[in-house]
Amino acid sequence: MNVDFHSSALAESITALRERNPLVQCLTNHVVMNFTANVLYAVGASPAMCDNPEEAAGFATQVASGVLVNNGTPSSEQIQGMYLASAAAVAAGKPWVLDPVAAGGLPWRTAEVKKMMDANPATILRGNASEILGFLGGTSGRGVEATDSTTDAVDAAHELARRYHCVVAVSGPVDMITDGDELVKLSNGSAMLTQVTGVGCALGAVMAGYAAVTSPLNAAIAATSHMNIAAEDAASVARGPGSFAVELLDALARLSAEQAADRVKIS
Repeated sequence: MNVDFHSSALAESITALRERNPLVQCLTNHVVMNFTANVLYAVGASPAMCDNPEEAAGFATQVASGVLVNNGTPSSEQIQGMYLASAAAVAAGKPWVLDPVAAGGLPWRTAEVKKMMDANPATILRGNASEILGFLGGTSGRGVEATDSTTDAVDAAHELARRYHCVVAVSGPVDMITDGDELVKLSNGSAMLTQVTGVGCALGAVMAGYAAVTSPLNAAIAATSHMNIAAEDAASVARGPGSFAVELLDALARLSAEQAADRVKIS
């Protein structure tokens, strides 16, 4: 692996995101909408929570720079909007990110996101290890929480990346990202990331923003690194989960492209 290349690409991606301010259409769960929107603003993108089936496709085609689909609190109506937005994004040549929340643990939602992916493969598939294994056909996990390590999901990630010709990002203490050929490991971060609801969901939205300005592999690396390095800064001054969430937003906004390139732990 050319670590210098990825570090340089990380800096270029952060700069491009802030210069171009991509608009991310978020079809996401009700628990995390506010936090996701604030995270997008903090990194340098903009949010739009547009998931109505009557509007979703048109917005994806005409307005959005990228699309996030996160099925954390799915209804039949929202799933319809997700189908329409993801199909419209593919038809328009725009990136979309799928975050298959609780895949493998809840049959209906798992079947729906698989049908979505089969019909219009995502640019990036992002989840924790249990969700990636579950998407491939396993039944591990505890709701939205991972009970498997990222190492356990490497083979599944490779298989899914090759099957769908996409990038697969497996989030955990060591993040694993693959395009089916190259495997990138990222080791920044803080344990406090697991103590705030919605960080992983927001990460999917950030990936969609980055995918609008750089390649899918670089987008997944840049989004993950931006979040994890900022988390280190936030954790160093936070007094607990509440202050960490606020400090994280500030740290995401403060992190410079040069700082990220210098501090990223990539292998």
